[in-house]
Amino acid sequence: QVQLVESGGGLVQPGGSLRLSCAATGSIFRINMMYWYRQAPGKQRELVASIAPSGAPNYVDSVKDRFTISRDNAKNTMTLQMNSLKSEDTAVYYCNADLTPTEYSGTNSFFRYWGQGTQVTVSS
Repeated sequence: QVQLVESGGGLVQPGGSLRLSCAATGSIFRINMMYWYRQAPGKQRELVASIAPSGAPNYVDSVKDRFTISRDNAKNTMTLQMNSLKSEDTAVYYCNADLTPTEYSGTNSFFRYWGQGTQVTVSS
């Protein structure tokens, strides 16, 4: 069974850093786009960053120059390095991927999978 498992959240002071990791496990044929979303209390879930299979990244304006997304295609993993954290970065962070499980390897289908979320709290 395919799963996305996040790790690395926690409590950090403003200006600090955290590194989130996401591992896609199970029988996977291929992974297309990968994403990090976040949802703060009382707010809608928002896309924070995305990364193509080539490694080309995109970021929401509020995290540009502070966050770095990366992936390891051989290991089916993705990371989000978060620097200069602010209180407004406090949220549950979710990894997300468009992937093809092995049983669908003969198709052009991609399915979206979500991780369970990891809490990031930025507070003094």
